[in-house]
Amino acid sequence: MEIKNIIDSQRKFFATGTTLSYEFRQQQLKNLQSALKKWEAPLCEALWKDLHKSAQEAILTELSIVSGEIKNHMSNLKKWMKRKRCATPLKMMPSSSYTISEPLGNALIVSPWNYPVQLLLNPLVGAISAGCTALLKPSPYVPNVSATIEQMIKETFAEEYVAIVQGNREVNKRLFEERFDIIFFTGSPALGKEVMQAAARHLTPVVLELGGKSPCIVDKEADIKMAARRIAWGKTLNAGQTCIAPDYLLIHKSIADEFATEFREALTRLHGTDIQKSKHFVRMVSDRAFERVSTYLKDGRIVSGGTTNMKERYIEPTLLADVDEKAPVMQEEIFGPVLPMMTFEKSEEALAFVTKREKPLALYYFGSEKKGMEIIRRTSSGGACINDTIMHIANEKIPFGGVGNSGMGHYHGEESFNAFSHKRSLVITPTWLDLPFRYMPYKMFGLVKKIL
Repeated sequence: MEIKNIIDSQRKFFATGTTLSYEFRQQQLKNLQSALKKWEAPLCEALWKDLHKSAQEAILTELSIVSGEIKNHMSNLKKWMKRKRCATPLKMMPSSSYTISEPLGNALIVSPWNYPVQLLLNPLVGAISAGCTALLKPSPYVPNVSATIEQMIKETFAEEYVAIVQGNREVNKRLFEERFDIIFFTGSPALGKEVMQAAARHLTPVVLELGGKSPCIVDKEADIKMAARRIAWGKTLNAGQTCIAPDYLLIHKSIADEFATEFREALTRLHGTDIQKSKHFVRMVSDRAFERVSTYLKDGRIVSGGTTNMKERYIEPTLLADVDEKAPVMQEEIFGPVLPMMTFEKSEEALAFVTKREKPLALYYFGSEKKGMEIIRRTSSGGACINDTIMHIANEKIPFGGVGNSGMGHYHGEESFNAFSHKRSLVITPTWLDLPFRYMPYKMFGLVKKIL
């Protein structure tokens, strides 16, 4: 079906009011949960083919997150849909005030390749629970995953309700020319600007989940062994192709050498002595990605890793020291298993370095909770962890999203429901009393002015 025809059919379907009832939304969430279970094996197989992602990692970082999101929505949907009473000032008595959540309407969801299941289907959960229709656009860089999801979606939903289209950036451009009621986009800040520009033509609201260079600060009070293990895990998860991966390391000068030793040992515990043979280490998504990330290896002194294999698109997890802040590796989001390390002697130096750059999607601090909270207070990021990495995305009950250059809008849990909803104000006024004060010619205005 042509894009225009799909959009028109979804608009007509939404206008019937079918998606508005609690029963319909709940049933569609159940259908998606059943489909996810049925298609688990094919999705895991496709993720292995496209990204060398193991079934365990696929379930942990993709399928289980979507499943948890669905369960959360199914448990709370009735509560989220209820109208909520708000306070009414004396001047409006005897009226009562409420907010009601109504679906925005026809949604476009565009996802990237790095977590192609989670980042396409998690927003879909929000669209379904809010009562919207959805047009899904997966990434062409993971063709096996995109084809598998297309089969799953077509088997599960009618096209006038949830549809899927495939293609490259030309298809994206074509989609952005159309009018939607909301666009949910996950990708790079550069593409996010294009989406926002296109959406502005129709005054379409957007949720932009972007990225950036997420700093990881390791202070002298940190548990170095634990910090090394959790940073190595966060950086090698999906081979660093994670929007909230630790992008660069700011470490206290006194512990840098010890950290490097612990980091090497942590990598061995995670992936074995020959990481290239590990079934849990993902490959670069494309030759272009491999070439781009490989060039960063020359931007510092390699203290761990550094091996590459272009045929396999394999880059060994690499720790770089003696990195200049003006080096290419410190300019753009790395999106790969290369971790540049810079040292500081005073916390103010680390703070100044972070705050002079664009606001990141995540910030990680290792050290005391007290100092960590001070770092959090004086910086800005989409999300943050103290003494951990990545894990804030695993809690579907707290919002996930960026700020500034790293995005706008939030989702997960009730925030997903809200992202695809309009909060509508409602005032109900009874007819048994009609106070004359608001009507012209405004008699007793002196008294009214005191009440206002």
